[in-house]
Amino acid sequence: MRRLLGSLVVATVLLSCPGDAWSQGRWSAEKATGWARDQGWLVGANYIPRTAINQLEMWQAESFDPKTIDQELGWAHEIGFNSARVFLHDLLWQQDSVGLLKRMDEFLAIADGHEIGIMFVLLDGVWNPEPHLGRQPDPKPHTHNSGWVQSPGAAFLQDSARYDRLAPYITGVMRRFRNDRRVVAWDLFNEPDNSDRILDDKAKPVVALALLRKVVGWARAVDPTQPLTVGVWWGEWSDAARWAPIQRFSIENSDVVSFHQYGDSAAMRKSIAALRPLGRPMVCTEYMARHQGSTFATVLPVLAELGVGAINWGFVSGKTQTIFPWDSKTKPYPDDPTPWFHDLLRPNGQPHDSAETALIRRLTSERRSRP
Repeated sequence: MRRLLGSLVVATVLLSCPGDAWSQGRWSAEKATGWARDQGWLVGANYIPRTAINQLEMWQAESFDPKTIDQELGWAHEIGFNSARVFLHDLLWQQDSVGLLKRMDEFLAIADGHEIGIMFVLLDGVWNPEPHLGRQPDPKPHTHNSGWVQSPGAAFLQDSARYDRLAPYITGVMRRFRNDRRVVAWDLFNEPDNSDRILDDKAKPVVALALLRKVVGWARAVDPTQPLTVGVWWGEWSDAARWAPIQRFSIENSDVVSFHQYGDSAAMRKSIAALRPLGRPMVCTEYMARHQGSTFATVLPVLAELGVGAINWGFVSGKTQTIFPWDSKTKPYPDDPTPWFHDLLRPNGQPHDSAETALIRRLTSERRSRP
């Protein structure tokens, strides 16, 4: 039944979403290089406060926590971070667009006070495909990202007739901050083709690409002063002939190339070498999974050496529980696993491993001191 549903979804989207549903306007390589030169080496974390289990709890009025955000971004500045990647959610706009923009402005003011530039992520294809507004669930004990939600949800993604309802959210957020120096980039759709329990790895890439085409068009129409990007996250990138359609569209419509790599230093070098011929600045927007061999000690020096932006997953351990590995949904782990999977600091601001924070301070200081 699931495969039949997936086939019907694919057929419907192919018939209803033409291939020219986006506009042109990609930055030249020269313009993108100028942006990278002005920004310097971006280094930071994917950020959510320890008091939020997901994007909705971070941003909804009743749970928005500027005090904790201020404290944690202060810690980020202290260890040398200058950027953060932060997820939004389309339902927040539906719930209270005026309030969302106000809270985003407050968040940006806090971040700017700590000299942290923000890359906003507008949509997300990972984890729970059935998001809902209101009170969010409590964390499941010892379980990685037990409450993280997709944006939009699977029911929306399967119905192409609803896609245009996202246009006010995409354009409304981007128009409000299109000239804001506190925003360093727009990540339009995180891992859009990541499969889930409703849409499999055949159906989801097709419907996600159909929506992504529209999202890029809406974003280009806003014409922001910050670059657009859609990261690639799986497969072999050195041979363009082997790119999946959604990978090709993501790469060819990104002003700045972004990618995810949770492998060791050799895997990181391979990914960078594969994407370097594109001739554009690069940002690794997800890395650092200690159990996978992706550590600060092994990978961050490579990113610094090659001048690739470095945004690891996880900052302060909290309700997302990403100190536990991906397989924690089925495999038991102790309260305080050794080592942690993601995350850098404990809830009191102390490092999980002081050698890691010392390395970050040293590398960021060395990069800043370069002529």
